[in-house]
Amino acid sequence: MICTDDRTAHASTMPSKIGAQHRDRLAVVYVRQSTPQQVLEHRESAALQYALRRRALDWEWPSERVLVIDEDQGHTATTVEGRMGFQRLLAEVSLDHVGLVLGIEMSRLARSCKDWHQLLELCAVFGTLLADHDGLYDPREYNDRLLLGLKGTLSEAELHILRQRMHQGRLSKARRGELFSHASIGYIRHPNGELVLDPDEQVRGVVRLIFEQFEALGTINALLRFLVEHHVSIPIRPHFGPQRGQLQWRRPNRQTLRCMLHHPLYAGAYTWGRRPVDPRCKIPGRSGTGRKVAPPEQCQVFLRDRCPAYITWEGYEANQRQLADNQARGQHRGAVREGSALLKGLLVCGRCGCRMAVQYERPAAGVGVNLNRPRYVCARQASEYGQPFCQSLTGGVLDRFVAQKVLTVLEPAALELSLSAADDIQHQRATVDRHWQQGLERARYEADRARRQYHAVEPENRLVARELERQWEQKLLEQRQREDEYDRFRHEQPTVLSEDDHTLIRALSEDIPKLWHAPETSSADRQTIVRHLLQRVVVTVSPDNPHTDLDIHWAGGCTSHHALLRPVARYDQLDNHAQLVGRILELHRQKRTSAQIAAQLNREGFRPPKRRETFNRGMVRALLSRQARTGRRARAVENHTLAADEWWFTDLARHLDLPQPTLYKWMRCGWVNARQLPVAGGRWILWADAEEVDRLRKLRSCPHR
Repeated sequence: MICTDDRTAHASTMPSKIGAQHRDRLAVVYVRQSTPQQVLEHRESAALQYALRRRALDWEWPSERVLVIDEDQGHTATTVEGRMGFQRLLAEVSLDHVGLVLGIEMSRLARSCKDWHQLLELCAVFGTLLADHDGLYDPREYNDRLLLGLKGTLSEAELHILRQRMHQGRLSKARRGELFSHASIGYIRHPNGELVLDPDEQVRGVVRLIFEQFEALGTINALLRFLVEHHVSIPIRPHFGPQRGQLQWRRPNRQTLRCMLHHPLYAGAYTWGRRPVDPRCKIPGRSGTGRKVAPPEQCQVFLRDRCPAYITWEGYEANQRQLADNQARGQHRGAVREGSALLKGLLVCGRCGCRMAVQYERPAAGVGVNLNRPRYVCARQASEYGQPFCQSLTGGVLDRFVAQKVLTVLEPAALELSLSAADDIQHQRATVDRHWQQGLERARYEADRARRQYHAVEPENRLVARELERQWEQKLLEQRQREDEYDRFRHEQPTVLSEDDHTLIRALSEDIPKLWHAPETSSADRQTIVRHLLQRVVVTVSPDNPHTDLDIHWAGGCTSHHALLRPVARYDQLDNHAQLVGRILELHRQKRTSAQIAAQLNREGFRPPKRRETFNRGMVRALLSRQARTGRRARAVENHTLAADEWWFTDLARHLDLPQPTLYKWMRCGWVNARQLPVAGGRWILWADAEEVDRLRKLRSCPHR
């Protein structure tokens, strides 16, 4: 009788929505807490969620059929990304393995309507029930589905309310300039919450050295090479881990230097919201992606002169302009690079206003490029819009002309430059020497501290004394190594310039052209000097003559206008082309030989194109051939009868209006049919019918590449 009553009471507590088809499948208990801090400190919440397993057992689920999914401990429910437990739950439901899902509340399952309704749809399709501490729900029923949807909406709205409250609190503190996350290099957090300069003198010296050298060198690459060359390390205070806040010295790297140069904090400006997240650029599964660096003026909070500074705001803006100009794209000049082109990044096309690019000629072998033979080309319209090239010109003549103007400007300031160079060198050496001395002082302090720790321990406590003795010996070894490195540094680069050094600097400054052309002066040094003096150079090339208009825009706003004669590629581009041809024909009628004509042209000051300085007899013969004025052929040639469609070499070149060297090249490449006579000096005979002549004309019109 008692057993019958117990079975009746238990049956009355069984929810009517649970059927045999549900108990045949798994009962899943989903356990989640949002942060690792909650997992460690809020133990009661975890206990309540794990206790839901007891409810499944009360509803007659076998113990082995109750599955607990707790892989998402410490993960937020705002998204399904990274929540392997929730993804596993969705997979089990979609495989029709789950009859009941239990959670302490619906916000534990999802705080996103997208993820929540996805779970509801799957549970409705496969007949899975959901349960929390308020009741049991069947997603197939209208009332339960409506209530579950409302709970999911409230859960997401609750998250937004909590976030908005915390955001407004942080924003209010940030507007006062009091909200700091982590202290940047060279700063520390004061116990009262303020940001102050690092109390370590060497740390402050290294930070100031970085900004001073970037102002002098102009590029991050040059700054990085300087730090590596002088063995300057970067001071780091870790934000996490067992050594949090302790000073460490690490080797310099490009990313750290770039962040320091871009950060407005070093100019005393407080910013908040400097790295907003762009949802369009966020990569699923990677929490740190999608962040963009906003300019200081576009940050949510921007306060000038709020924090202690290492540089002025004007210096910070100058650094940003320099970093932008170092990018070789758009209208930026680009950084100084290898190659002899003096006006790289400074030359502007006078027709379209775009910056002209630099091309270097390839050697005959076709391997690499000749960095001493630059050519300036305006190819922006061609690459962007498919238009023809604007203009191009040889770089050697233009670079020499501009270099001459620059040297003329520098000559009156020779003495001032020598004094400034000596002061800069001495200041740089003194700064680096001070950094070495501070590092040596730190090594001595560490060794002395290890000594005092060793002497403070009881002699009988050998377990501790042996370890302290080993640490003392290690610090002494590091101190000795530091002293040896400092001695080598002082031997290689003394701090104070000697009298011989001052004499050498004055001598070099008095003869600036000699210093400019010295082999020790690199192309990068020349480009750097030019960039300090010039803002841009606008060039307009005339395609049919050698005249080139040049506008030099000097630093300070002054502009000078010049006319330059450039080398041309063809004789008909010369100003005196008609006079040159007339003079050659006149000398030819006087029965002069080609060598005699060439010598007379050189004496009279005529110059050929293509950077050549003098004429030779081959050039004269080519010009006479183009004018159909050649000497009498050899008797063996005159007696030789040509076959049908055969040409003498010079006749075909004249017929095609083709330079003879080009036709010779085609012969070597096998592009024309040719044979050589065994007599008459080995003259060449070429075969070309009407169709072949048409093909050769088309071949000439093809681009060189």
